[in-house]
This record gives sequence, structure tokens and C-alpha cells, in this order.
Amino acid sequence: MDSLIHSPYFVWIFGGAIGIALTLFALVTLRTSGAVLDPTRRRLRDVEQTGNVENEPGVLGQIGAAMLPRSEQIRQTLSLSLQQAGFRDPSALAIMYTIKATLAMALPATIVVLSLSLPTLRFAPSTIALLLGAGALAGWWLPNYILSKRIESRQSRLMEGLPDALDLLVACTEAGLGLNAAIERVAEQMPASNPELAAELALVNSEIRAGVDRLEALRNLATRTGLKEIRGLVSLINHSMRFGTSIASTLRVYAEEFRDRRLQRAEELAATVGTKLIFPLIFCIFPSFFVVAVGPAIMGVLKALSYWPDR
Repeated sequence: MDSLIHSPYFVWIFGGAIGIALTLFALVTLRTSGAVLDPTRRRLRDVEQTGNVENEPGVLGQIGAAMLPRSEQIRQTLSLSLQQAGFRDPSALAIMYTIKATLAMALPATIVVLSLSLPTLRFAPSTIALLLGAGALAGWWLPNYILSKRIESRQSRLMEGLPDALDLLVACTEAGLGLNAAIERVAEQMPASNPELAAELALVNSEIRAGVDRLEALRNLATRTGLKEIRGLVSLINHSMRFGTSIASTLRVYAEEFRDRRLQRAEELAATVGTKLIFPLIFCIFPSFFVVAVGPAIMGVLKALSYWPDR
């Protein structure tokens, strides 16, 4: 193992791996920065996402296509997670696997280069093998962790804007607008306060205009967001349309129930504050309190018993 690590072929192999990893990372960076910073590309992307226009995968999509899992169920699950995180590009799945493969190669290569170049980081061969495996696993798992955190953050932002959207829907429907017109009106009014929810409602509007059934478009909204509150709203609207009741009254009832649920959730979070305060109380506040309150008394007792020397 030592002869393999110190051989020139080992350095060339890992040098090539580092070069490939850096090249893929540069492609990912250029692709991301170009899509984010270029206003023309951003507008075209918004038009494609709104109109459900299928485009050809780019360079990263072609690179990552060979790395995709063969299981269709795994692909669908990860594609749904990417949609819930806000990534609707057709090549998003391939790009993610490209990033995973890049990190899985870059982290072990970095560990090897550091162990070879820095004398203070000389490890045993078994330790190097363990670090290589841990680096590869960390590089492969890190994008999934970041994706889950992005989904949680996006769902939290959508939940913040959902009560206002429900109130606007109730006001629009009670003013005489149909549900489609009410959704369009809310989508026009929401970008200032919650642009992500406004974009989702605008996408629902685009699907309805393209000929998709209204309930199907709302179900797609619930699938894209992953929020059970929106799924419950879709189910309630479906029952209202099936039994012929007023959609305005249905939305008002659901908005009131949603406020009650939000209040109950706030009360539940408030009830857990006492439990969460145990750790800072025990380890941060109580020690200093005992030092200030009981410390002088203990010093006095020790001095009285001649265990504390006079100065």
C-alpha cells in the first residue's frame, strides 16, 4: 500500500481525477451562474417553465445522463424532490447526479493530495482508505442533504404566504369571480409578498389555459409543493364541485379551519419552549447563578473551617 501511494502512477491517477472533478465543477458553476445572472436566460427559463416547454438537455445533462439510476421509481422520487425544491429544468436530475459524482471524486482526491503534500498529515494506509471512503460517501450524500433543506425552506415560505392567498381567494370569489379568474387575480397580486407562491399559482393558470382540467392542475400544484394543506384544499374543492356547493363558502370554511390549525400549531410550538429551555438553563444559566449565589457562602464556610488560606 505504501509503495502504491508513493509511486508516480498514483500521483498521475489522482491528478487526473482532480482535473476531471474540477472540470465538472467549473461546468456546474458556469451553468448555474449563467442561468442566475443572465436576464435573458432567466426570462426564457421562466417562459419554458410556465409553458411546460420541453428543451434538450445541456452539456451537464448529457454528462449526468449516464449516471442516472436504472430504477424508474428512484428517478421519479428524486425528480419530485427537485420539483418541490423549485428546480423544474428537464436536465435537473442529470445535473444533480453530475454534482454528486463530482463531489464524490473531488473530496477523496483532496484528501489524497493533502496527505501527500503536507508532512504533518501523514496517515497510515488503513486510515487513508477509511478517509477516502468517508469522503466519497460524504460527497455523494451532501447534495441530497442540501436538497432536503431547500425543500423544507421553500415549503416554509409557501406556508407563510398561503393564509394571505386563501383570504384573497375568498375575497375574489365572493366578489363574483370564478375560481380560475380568482386564481389568476391572486397570482397577479402575490409576487410582492410571496413570489414563489405567486409563480406556482401562475403555473396552475397556465396549465388550465393549456387545456388541463382545473382539478388536475390543482393536484399538480399539491404535488409540486408537497404541502398537505394544499392537498386538503384541492380535496375540498373537488367535493364542492361534485356536490354543487358554493366554492366561495367552501374557501371561507377552509380558510377559517386553516387559521385554527395555524393557531394550534403555534400553541404546540409554544408548549415545547419549556423543554427546549432545559439545556441552556442547566448548562449556561444555572452554573453561573450558583457561582454568584452560593460561591461566597462556600468560601466563607471553608475559611471558617481553616480550609481556605488567608491573604
